[in-house]
This record gives sequence, C-alpha cells and structure tokens, in this order.
Amino acid sequence: MVLAWLAILAGALFAGLSAPAAPAGDFSVPGVESQRAMDKMQERFPGLIVGAADARVVFVAPDGKKVTSAPFKAAVDSAVKQLAVGGQVEKVADPFQEGAVSKDGSAVYATMDFTVPASEVTAETRKNINTAGDVARDAGLTVEAGGSAMETSTGGGTAEIIAIALAAVILVITFGSLVGAGLTLLTAVLGVAVSLMLTLAFSEAFGLSTATGTLALMLGLAVGIDYALFVVSRYREERARGLSAIDAVPLAVGTAGSAVAFAGLTVVIALAGLWVVGIPLLTKMGLTAVGAVIIAVLVALTLVPAVIGFVPDKVLSRTARRNARQAADADAQRDTATGAEAVAGQDENRTGNAGGRTPGGVRWARLVLRRPIAVLTLGVVALAALAIPALSLKLGMPGEESKPTTTTERRAYDELATAFGPGFNGPLMIVVDASTATDPKKAAATIAQNIAGMDGVVSVSPPMFNEAGNTALFDAVPSTSPTDEATKALVRNLRDSRSGFTEGTGATFQVTGTTAINIDLASKLSGALLPYLATVVGLAVLLLLLVFRSILIPIKAALGFLLSVVAALGAMVLVFQEGIAASLLGVEQTGPIMSAVPIFIIGVVFGLAMDYEVFLVSRMREAYVHGEAPRQAIETGFRHSARVVVAAALIMMAVFAGFIFEVDPFIKMIGFGLAAAVMLDALVVRMAIVPAVLALLGHRAWWLPRWLDKILPRVDIEGESLSREPAGKHPAPAKEPVSASAP
Repeated sequence: MVLAWLAILAGALFAGLSAPAAPAGDFSVPGVESQRAMDKMQERFPGLIVGAADARVVFVAPDGKKVTSAPFKAAVDSAVKQLAVGGQVEKVADPFQEGAVSKDGSAVYATMDFTVPASEVTAETRKNINTAGDVARDAGLTVEAGGSAMETSTGGGTAEIIAIALAAVILVITFGSLVGAGLTLLTAVLGVAVSLMLTLAFSEAFGLSTATGTLALMLGLAVGIDYALFVVSRYREERARGLSAIDAVPLAVGTAGSAVAFAGLTVVIALAGLWVVGIPLLTKMGLTAVGAVIIAVLVALTLVPAVIGFVPDKVLSRTARRNARQAADADAQRDTATGAEAVAGQDENRTGNAGGRTPGGVRWARLVLRRPIAVLTLGVVALAALAIPALSLKLGMPGEESKPTTTTERRAYDELATAFGPGFNGPLMIVVDASTATDPKKAAATIAQNIAGMDGVVSVSPPMFNEAGNTALFDAVPSTSPTDEATKALVRNLRDSRSGFTEGTGATFQVTGTTAINIDLASKLSGALLPYLATVVGLAVLLLLLVFRSILIPIKAALGFLLSVVAALGAMVLVFQEGIAASLLGVEQTGPIMSAVPIFIIGVVFGLAMDYEVFLVSRMREAYVHGEAPRQAIETGFRHSARVVVAAALIMMAVFAGFIFEVDPFIKMIGFGLAAAVMLDALVVRMAIVPAVLALLGHRAWWLPRWLDKILPRVDIEGESLSREPAGKHPAPAKEPVSASAP
C-alpha cells in the first residue's frame, strides 16, 4: 500500500510538473446584466481583448508644483516611451494628448493595454513598468503603478509552513509521541501534494486556474491531518484496551475510519453544492476542494493504517509501550481485566484512572452536567451576541484599496483617488446597442449626455464605436469609490432610468465593467446565501437523522451549526468591516466582506461541524443503547472523544489561522472566518452546548417514532456491528460498560 501511494505521488508529480501553466481564471457571472454586456462586447468588438491586462501609471508632482511644467512633462514623456517597450504591451496612451491630467495639474496618468491576461504578464514586464518611472522619479515626481497587470502571486508557502508547525506542536502534545505526530503530518502532506499536483495536471483540461487550488490546499491540509488523527487515536485506544496491532488496526479503520468517510462525505456534498450558485469559478473551486477531501479520506483509510503497520508500537506513547510490554508477559485474562480505558488514544497512566486521576474530558462533562442551564445560557448568549454584527454584513469585492500601503498598487490607487476623485478607480462601462437606431452616433451621444447629467456621475468619456458602427462604448466615472453604497445605488438608478435615457433614440444600453460586475456578483451571492444555508441545514438534519436515529439530536446539531456560522460571520464583520483588531491581522483598509467568503465558510464548516458531532455524540449513543443512563452516557462520550475532538479542532484552527497572514484579502478572510467558525463550533457548540442540551433532554434526546425507525436505513458510522475484540481473545473488562460497538 505504501508503494502504491508513492507511485501515485510520483505519477502526480510528473503529471503536474510537466503540465502547461494554469490558464487565466475565466471569471464570469452568468445571468446578470454586466455579464451579458461583456458577452455583447466580445461579439461586437472582435478585435477587443476582453479580459486582457491593463495598468495605469500615475505621476504626481511635489506639493505646490504642476506636472505640466516643462521639466516634469519631459520626464513623463520619457517614461511613457519606455513603458511601451515590451512584447506584451499593446499600447500606452499619451497622457497629455488624452487629457489624463488632474484639474489642479498635480497629477497625470498613462493607461497601458496588454495583449495577454493579467495571469500571463511576466515578472520582466512588471519590472519594466517599475523601472520605466526612474527618469521621472529622478526629476522629483512620485511614480506608482496599479491595475491588473501588477497583480502578483502572493502564495509563498509561509502560511503552509506556519500551519504545519503549529499542527506538529499540537500533535506531539496530544500523542506524546514524535512518531505518531510525524506519521499524521507526513500522510496528510502526501495527500495534499497529490491533490495539488493533480490540480495542476488537469488545469488545462478542466479550465482550472491557480485561484481554484487555494481552498483545496487549505482544506486538504486541515482535514488530512484531522482524519489521520482520528484513525491513529482510535488505534491507540484499541491497543490500550489490550488488542494486538494486527487486531487494532482494522478495528480502528472500521470504527473511526467509517466516521472519517462520513465526515468527508458531508464536506464533499456541501462543497459540490456550490454549483447551485451558478458561478463557474466558485463551482471549480468547490470541486477542486472536493478532490482534495476525497484524497484525504483515502489516505486516512489506506495509507495511515499501512504506515502504522511499520511502526505499530512507536506511534504509542512511551508509557503505553511500557505497559504493552508488561501486558505481553502477563496472562491475557488478567491483562485485559486490569487494562484501563484510554481517552482519545491515551493510555491509562496518561489519561486517566491511574492513581485516582480523572480525565479532563470527564471533569468538564461533570461540570456541564451539574450546571446545564447555566452553560447552555452562557454559550447561546455569547454566540448570539457575536452574531449580531452579522446583521450588517456587506458583500463586495475589495480591490487595490484593500492592499497594504507597502504595495505600489495601493499607493497608485490612493494617488489617483486624491487627484481625480474616489470614483476614478472604478468607472462604469456603458455598452450602447445602436443596431436599431436610425442615427447610431446621435443615439450614443444622447445617452452619454443623459448619463452625464445624473447625480453621482462626475464625467463620461466620448463614445467609441465598433467597425460595424452599431455598438458604442464609453465610461461613466462615479463620484464615489467602487465599494461605496452610493456607487451601488448609482448602478441601480442607471438601469432603472434606462427607458427614459434611451427614449426616442432607438437604442438601448447596458452597464458593465469591473465595478458593475462586482456589484452584480455580490447581489447574486447575497440572494443565494439563504437558500444555500437552508439546503445545508436541511441536509445536516437528514444525515444526522440517519446516523443517530433521533429527531431532536439532528435539530440540535443544525441549530448549533447555524449559531457558530453566524457568529463567525459576525466576528468577520467586526474585524474586516468595523476594523476592530484589524491592525493585528494586517488589515489596513476596512470594507465589505468578499462576496464568495460566506458561501465557502458555510460549506466547509458544515462538513467540519458534522465531523465533530459524529465523533463526540456517537460515543454517547454507544453507551446509551447499551444500557447507560443519559447523563452517564454523556460522561462516557467525553471520556473517549473529548481529547481527540479538541485536538482536531485546535489543528484545524492552526491550519486556517496560518492563512490569516497572507497578503491576498480573499485568503486572509477565508482563513480568519474558518478559524473562528471551527473554534466556536467545536469548543463552544460541541463541547458545551451539546452536552448541556442532552443533559436537559435526558431520554427524550434519543427518541425516534417507531414508524420512522422502520423505514430509515441503518448507517453504522461507528462500526457498531464490529466485534470489539476477536472471538475468544481479550474479553471485555468486567468493570467497564459494554460499548455500543461490541457484538
């Protein structure tokens, strides 16, 4: 099995590294006006490269001086000539001939058009843009460059290194074994490497861009470590009960492995469901992440147990290995009778009952059982308070204004906004269809004049016609920034006033451009948010109904999931919109939450929440169906699962938190949102609210109508049908309750 996975890794590496470069992201938002206008542009302007990179180089004179003065003008002309050098540059507009000078004469900008998309602009071209302004800088001008051509890849592996380092520390503390921690990490990293290389290999065939692999990398690393942790922990637990390695491995795969497969399935379903949003890029990102999760599950079910076979004892803690040696020399019956229960894979001396020491999970469970109403009230109130800011959630697509001020793109954005107004960085593109007009040029001029007279419009550019003379383009510059609510209102007003602006012209128009596309995208995703959330919650109820055969537990789990997700969104609003503690995370500019972030958080957290729910509550169900009282069953569940669930949650948080310090705002928001959601769901909902609710419900928590029990298929997630030990070997300790997975 190990050789098979090494062969798979080698094949994936060969395929990924020999594949052509990933294509540019083909971003589109089907079904909205801005996308229809872009499609019309491609049809009517065949020579226009839609999606090609662009750049604007701004030249700013020192305070009190004008850039139009002779020495400064000469320096700008020299810089513009050098900007035009390079095979990827189509043209550079002369700023003085184009009138690209601010009203006070303090700044001027040169527009650059390219022959390739932004993702294909080379580092050499960007270097030429930066060095072209040296002559102007030497003359005393400030020179900055912005635009899509200046975008560079922000992934340098820093986030992954931070995540793996934090996860390693948590694993070593949890396992008390360097080999156990290393096994978990190495198998997870191998799975991520395979999924990443396969993404590169199939990028051209399926139109995957470099952006689609971001979520897959983040999620694949997190679930890969967690799933391996669950299997290794269950193996260690079975060894602590007295089983041999050859018996403990298949039992671990049949129990924890079944739960891993179910947990992976929930994540797969939630991410695959992103296709219902109707945005191809999000669908591709979701499906790429699905591939990473599937590989993580396969690694946990096949490679992890195979590697355990090489180091069956070294994955145990030192104390557990000593006890195993002593047990091997003792009578089998006596050894089993004196064996102690391990908590989350820890042996007797590490976890628990030796010397009268009670495991921490049991102590916490008893605290909750003594004060269930207080714990429940405190948990719900805290999450509800954190969720309140989510009511003011604003979706958008922050641009260069969200980048650090250390980047030339951000400085160029600020200089242009200061010199030409905040709306200059986000002009609206108007596409005039004059194919049915008797006088197309007059019709376009009339529409441009009417739009220029609107409140909120600073200026419009002269209409530019295609060769057929039936379609015109011109820009309308708003008075407000691209992410301002007033700009959104302006786009709505333009569309609502269309009939009045085109009356008597025989033509019509559509509003598009980057700003309009971002507004339409935010609107579409806002509309899809609640239906997607309802779908995910409904799916959670159905899946948990099958697993736990209970009515109230799935409802409780779904409500807890909702609480944690909305609270995480509230935390994001506080940081990224309101700016609370933003500087600590490197957020220099507050603004709307990126449109796709909430959808992704809902999908990912759904799978992880179901993961923790299954691993924690299934152990309670085992104890309950085999005769324990409801409160005792809760304590038993925490005895077995609390440590591993907390460790898994901490690892998830560490992995996601590592991405918070990336420069890319999308990655930063995703990392923060997922880390916050996992913390709230695992540590507050699953570890506090869940036992409190179950304690209050008592026997009612496990109630299921008989008619429903008969028609529901039986799903054996925890391996209930498996024998706890092989027949005739190591009978269960007399002092311990019989587990639900016993025959």
